[in-house]
Amino acid sequence: MSMKEKKLIVSVTAVALFFGITPTVSAMHIMEGYLPPSMCIVWGVICIPFLVAGFLSIKKTLAQSRRNITMIAMAAAFVFVISSLKIPSVTGSCSHMTGTGLGAILLGPSAVSILGIIVLIFQAILLAHGGLTTLGANTFSMAIAGPFLSYGIYILCKKLHVNKYVGIFLAASIGDIFTYCVTSLELAIAYPSPTGGYMASVVKFLAVFAPTQLPLAIIEGILTVIIIMGLETYAKPELADLRFEVGGDTK
Repeated sequence: MSMKEKKLIVSVTAVALFFGITPTVSAMHIMEGYLPPSMCIVWGVICIPFLVAGFLSIKKTLAQSRRNITMIAMAAAFVFVISSLKIPSVTGSCSHMTGTGLGAILLGPSAVSILGIIVLIFQAILLAHGGLTTLGANTFSMAIAGPFLSYGIYILCKKLHVNKYVGIFLAASIGDIFTYCVTSLELAIAYPSPTGGYMASVVKFLAVFAPTQLPLAIIEGILTVIIIMGLETYAKPELADLRFEVGGDTK
C-alpha cells in the first residue's frame, strides 16, 4: 500500500469518527427491541444469501487488485459518515442519508451488503444508532434493497445513454428513497393499521418520512456525483482497477 493510499484511509477514517460520534442517541435506523422477535429472525434470514454473495464479491474485487482495498475502505467510511448524520422522524426510527449508492456504483450492490452490516453493527454497539435485534431489517433496507436499486438505475441510465452524472445522481437519490420505502414496509408489517391494514400503515410511515427524506435524498445524490468527479480526477488508477469507466457519456 502506497503512502498516498495510507493517507487516504487515515483521512476518511478521521472524518468518519468526527462526524459519526454524536451525543444524540434517541434517533435510530429501527431501534433495538422495536420489532417483534419473529420479524427480527425473518429479516435476518433473508439477508444471509446476500451477505454470502457480498463476501464473495469483495473477495473477488481484492483478488483483482490489492489496491482496491482503498476504495472499499472509502466506500465504507462514506456509508458510516452519511448514515450517522440523523434527523429524528417517526417513533422508533429516523431520517438520514444512506451513502450506499456510491459503493453500489463502484463495487457492485452485493459488496455493499457487507459494508452496510459492518457499519450498522458498529453504530448499534458504539453509537446506540439502530440495534442488534433489528440488524437484519436495517441491513435489508439500507445495505441490500437500496444498493441493488441504485445499481440497477445506474446500469439502466448507461444503457439509455443518459448523462453519466445525471445517472449517478438518480441512482444515489432514488436508492436512498427506496431504502425508506422498504423501512416503511418493515414497520408496517410489524405494526399494521387497525383500520386500514398493511398498506394504510405503509402510507402513514412514508408520509412521516417524506418531508425530511426527500431533500436528504437530493443532497446525497449531489454528494455522490461530487465524490465520483473527485475520484475521476485524483484516483484514476484505482477506478481503473475497479473497471469503472472514467469519462464516458457526459453529454
